[in-house]
Amino acid sequence: MKIVCIGAGPAGLYFAISAKLRDAGHEISVLERDPPGATYGWGVVYWDDLLDALYVNDRESAQRIRAASTVWQDQVVAIHGQRAYLSGYGYSVNRSTLLDLLAERATDLGVDVRYERAVDDLDEFADADLVVVADGANSRTRQRCAEQFGTELERGRNPYLWLGTSRVFEHFTFGFEHTPQGWIWFHAYPSAAGVSTFIVECQERTWQALGFDELDDAATTRLLEEVFDEHLAGHPLISAARGKPASWQRFTQVHNQTWRHANAVLIGDAAHTTHFTIGSGTRLAMIDAVVLAEKLQDNEQTSHALKEFDGEGHAAMRVVQAAARTSMAWFEHLDRYTDRDAVDFCFAMSSRSGLQPPWRYQAHRLTQNPLVRKVLRVFNTATRWVLARRRGESRQLRGAVSRP
Repeated sequence: MKIVCIGAGPAGLYFAISAKLRDAGHEISVLERDPPGATYGWGVVYWDDLLDALYVNDRESAQRIRAASTVWQDQVVAIHGQRAYLSGYGYSVNRSTLLDLLAERATDLGVDVRYERAVDDLDEFADADLVVVADGANSRTRQRCAEQFGTELERGRNPYLWLGTSRVFEHFTFGFEHTPQGWIWFHAYPSAAGVSTFIVECQERTWQALGFDELDDAATTRLLEEVFDEHLAGHPLISAARGKPASWQRFTQVHNQTWRHANAVLIGDAAHTTHFTIGSGTRLAMIDAVVLAEKLQDNEQTSHALKEFDGEGHAAMRVVQAAARTSMAWFEHLDRYTDRDAVDFCFAMSSRSGLQPPWRYQAHRLTQNPLVRKVLRVFNTATRWVLARRRGESRQLRGAVSRP
């Protein structure tokens, strides 16, 4: 097949890798409008389920991604000068590193990856057997065919800013600060050696009252360093990722009635988005890539493959997007919960996406005990080691603990 992928993000690059592995005869091009290394954001998070899928699909790139990743254990919620805890662990990797690894792997497999190549019209690929549209939530390609895809966009209420910091957070940390202008908070986690991702969020009225609508990049960073001084422990915030300063965003919820039109198919954030508070965007993009490659391999006719991918994908996304919308709404109305102490606030946050049985609250209170947390950390470390060994990680990676 002749395949064109629009967008060199995780979805486009990993689809190219997955399809090429299944049939080296495919002629695959990945076109990216930005130059190499121009990427927004800092680190992305994922869990064992994605690693399992990556190791099955392509062990080579999976090993490289895991080697570049950091393990973090536990989540910490800091509010009212108190701290509460959630057990568990996860992985994080610098977004630019992830894209570099995927681009290198795709190139090694014979994929033609071209940067600074903008796409203005799908008609220029009329001779392609398939066009994979993977250019993100703000996909220009999808916007030009919004009627055909049945695109529906909904803008979130809360402004957010994706920053970095030299403060290395050992845990996935949520910090909430009350200012005279209102509540403002951050989500932080280690993402590379000596660097953590630091996402700031607040309600619109707080954002305006603090003057962020008028402050420049330097003034914004200084004010945030003052607000979160205790959490940053004297470390600076970093706005520029590979030279481009961060800018305030509002999350865009993307839904399409169909992901296919003519010889084109949407994947990743171009097809669907999930709010960053559930940390599933990169995982879903890469799973999309694998599933689409599998459908193309299993079906002789491309139209049948796309129909299956579209139908099964929409069914799987309904629950995920519903949970993401609920999570986003919880943070948009966060001040309804801030009169609680840290432990109860933490439980409300952790159960924001669904009903919980009564025993879960008692279990949550039990996990605040330092000895119980220590036991859970040992259990989680053992679980991680077993899963790592099952998928065949090297001894060095299996032994790696939460050290950014």
